[in-house]
Amino acid sequence: MMKGRKTILTMLLSATLALTAGCGAKETATSGTSEAKTIRVGTDAAYAPFEYLDGGKVVGFDADFLDAVMKEAGLKYELKNVGWEPLFASLKTGELDMGISAITINDDRKKTYDFSSPYYESTQMIMVKEGSSVKKADDLKSLKKIGVQTGTTGAEAAEKLVGKNSERISKYENTVLAIMALKNGEVDAVVADNGVVKEYVKNNPKEKIVAIEDKASFDSEFYGLMFKKDSKDRDKVEAAVQKIMENGKYTEIYKKWFNTDPDLEALKKAK
Repeated sequence: MMKGRKTILTMLLSATLALTAGCGAKETATSGTSEAKTIRVGTDAAYAPFEYLDGGKVVGFDADFLDAVMKEAGLKYELKNVGWEPLFASLKTGELDMGISAITINDDRKKTYDFSSPYYESTQMIMVKEGSSVKKADDLKSLKKIGVQTGTTGAEAAEKLVGKNSERISKYENTVLAIMALKNGEVDAVVADNGVVKEYVKNNPKEKIVAIEDKASFDSEFYGLMFKKDSKDRDKVEAAVQKIMENGKYTEIYKKWFNTDPDLEALKKAK
């Protein structure tokens, strides 16, 4: 009888241990399959053709480029329209992980943020109404008012011409508002990135607004994906940027939006 009881107790103990081990294995497996992090990406969707709203969705060259990069990297992401200045502030505080919004890489911004390698070459252009006396950048010095988007390299370019904090520079929350000010006669010219200027003039021929290029006065600029300093996401995203540059996906997206091939050599040299 004692031997039988021991056998039964041994069987019960073994069953209990097996059940406990099974539960432990299940918990470990569950904990090991936690959902991947969703990268929070901010933009200012008022900058066609790079980013703008279509039926509430952010679309544009930057949106397509970002999607291709994140798919190549195998990363989940959410693109949020937060506005220009809040984008920078939210990256600082960690509310966002990345930013894409035709953001020029420059030494001042690199003090606070990390960037991917360049993915777009840009330069400043001038917008004026037909009949304006402005033919080149130096002519802006004789104007009463110049419209720019605050916090942009367009604003910096205007300040180099007429002086930092000049009262002749009118700053707006976005470029759309600056263009509206030009149409309404509140400013005499607008300085903004060439892609935006060309797109607006092309799509609005009845408004009789002229785009003026002056490469001798405005240097090339390069856009990059922007990250919080020492971001753990940057290296994986950067590897994906390089991959789509090499496999033709980037060129496909570029041609879709700009009807021409990108200068890949210029982007490589700007790294």
